[in-house]
Amino acid sequence: MILFVNGEQLESGVETIGELIKELQIEGKVMAAAVNMNVVKQANWTTYKLKENDKVELLRFVGGG
Repeated sequence: MILFVNGEQLESGVETIGELIKELQIEGKVMAAAVNMNVVKQANWTTYKLKENDKVELLRFVGGG
């Protein structure tokens, strides 16, 4: 399946946001996720089914000043 993750095209066999995060090896770093501009609650990451050509944004908060 083709996904667009943070603007980059990715071919993957994952089904959920949780699986995508594991595949990208960014567990514990992602604080927010959106699919096609809709925020997906963290509690739903393991059940939210991704579809072909979904645009996924995985965000993390960075402190600074």
